[in-house]
Amino acid sequence: MTNPGSAAPTANAKLAPLPPERADYDRGAAVDVALDGVTDLTKKEKELQDKEAELRKREQELQRREEAIARAGIVIEEKNWPPFFPIIHHDIAKEIPVHLQKLQYVAFTTLLGLIGCFLWNIIAVTLAWIKGEGVTIWLLAIIYLLSGVPGAYYSWYRPLYRAMRTDSALSFGGFFLGYLLHIAFCVFAAVAPPIIFKGKSLAGLLPALEMLTSNLLVGIFYLIGFACFCVESLISLWVIQQVYMYFRGSGKAEEMKRDAARRSVMSAI
Repeated sequence: MTNPGSAAPTANAKLAPLPPERADYDRGAAVDVALDGVTDLTKKEKELQDKEAELRKREQELQRREEAIARAGIVIEEKNWPPFFPIIHHDIAKEIPVHLQKLQYVAFTTLLGLIGCFLWNIIAVTLAWIKGEGVTIWLLAIIYLLSGVPGAYYSWYRPLYRAMRTDSALSFGGFFLGYLLHIAFCVFAAVAPPIIFKGKSLAGLLPALEMLTSNLLVGIFYLIGFACFCVESLISLWVIQQVYMYFRGSGKAEEMKRDAARRSVMSAI
């Protein structure tokens, strides 16, 4: 029996539907696209493509020039020595044929030896200046260093380097002329007679003998300078002998004679 005043059973009760919720957006609304941004990107992309094309064109032009230079036999010399302050181009291991590298290294040793001789000459002359020989000889010793080292490099070492690298008869001729002057100077400096070069500005044998009678220490320094110039002269004689033997054996001497004869004929015509 049911109580007429009680509520209807929950199983038979129907839930009231929820009220509809309003959407936060309008499905039919149009979406605005930022066309300005797309235009800017397209413009930048075109600029990048133009720059890439220009760079590619420059690379091709540079490559053509390098190939033309290589065909003409011109070598671009990049300064790489000494490593801490490059002032000259020097790479015997890569540019000089293997069978000539030893000779080139010895020739380079004579260039460094000449620098050492000039430096020791400055030390000896400085000591003589302190002992009362005057400042003139010291200034001359500085001039010998500043003029002699570049002169040696340009007059005989660089011609020899190019001759060994390119096997050029003309470069060999320039080397022989410059190196003979180098040897003559070294022999002269080893003796150091009081002619041409003033007083005791060169640490040679004659100034050393004179200084030994007045100041033993200065005389010893001058004798060491004499020994340095003697060693430099002997090694230089060996170098020019070996280069000449290679020059004759490779047929470059005959080539120079033929070139000289051809130039004589052309000038006569």
